[in-house]
Amino acid sequence: MSSGIRLPDAEATRAWGQALAGVLRAGDIVVVSGELGAGKTTLAQGVGRGLGVRGPIASPTFVIARLHPSLVGGPALVHVDAYRLESLDEVDALDLDALLPESVVFVEWGENMVEHLSADRLEITLTRPRGARTGPSPAGNAADDGGPHRRESAASGDPTTPDTDPHPTPPPAADDGERIAQVRPAGPRWANVAIPTPSLPSPTSRGIGPKPALGRDQQWS
Repeated sequence: MSSGIRLPDAEATRAWGQALAGVLRAGDIVVVSGELGAGKTTLAQGVGRGLGVRGPIASPTFVIARLHPSLVGGPALVHVDAYRLESLDEVDALDLDALLPESVVFVEWGENMVEHLSADRLEITLTRPRGARTGPSPAGNAADDGGPHRRESAASGDPTTPDTDPHPTPPPAADDGERIAQVRPAGPRWANVAIPTPSLPSPTSRGIGPKPALGRDQQWS
């Protein structure tokens, strides 16, 4: 296990996710753990940015898995929220093994749930240092990692509603602050892969640049 990668704020978390995407390829599984608000979805946004997939990437909430196709001819991103999954049978019902050969599978709350899919995994745990600034995210903010509402039935929402946010990467949530990322490479795939360290953009350069066109994502519930 690494000694920890310091991520000062939400945009630094996205920037590291974007750098991390540079070592990811089709067939990779990234399993991300951490308490509510730790920044799991924020990290997924950075990975999606780095892979060049269709956005926006938002907290899945009622959607258990969403497929974000590539806009640059690379692997798709399958963004999974395993919080409401209670058995391996429910994981298998998502057919992630069929998507894996052509996708990067990013699983929030996936510890002890998806390890059977592959011996090769990149396991990441995000934690908030004691005393780090935290605060409630606005209702519905795409960067929020969720809350107790996640255990509600999918029938209480519409899991097939298309994304309409015009921004592939949502603005930082009110629940911002420092995170520490612990990275555990598992399996021979990662034996000789150097995990990138954060490369943080300057405040004046953040958010500058053309945005890819958006479209409807496939999703499962």
